[in-house]
Amino acid sequence: MLNKIQLLPGAIAAILADVAETGILTQGDRYGLLAAVMDESLSDEERRAVNRILRAACRGRLQLAA
Repeated sequence: MLNKIQLLPGAIAAILADVAETGILTQGDRYGLLAAVMDESLSDEERRAVNRILRAACRGRLQLAA
């Protein structure tokens, strides 16, 4: 049986706000993004926010914290 990963309500907005303020993507943030990517019920706005964070990380605009 597979465990279903469930994203907390408002988690994407909280991650986006934290990352925008600090410029750091924590390990907890990365787990939240993993859960978001696997969540098929994300709204378009949430999916765009996840994509924006991932693009910033890929372009080196964010520091990755351990």
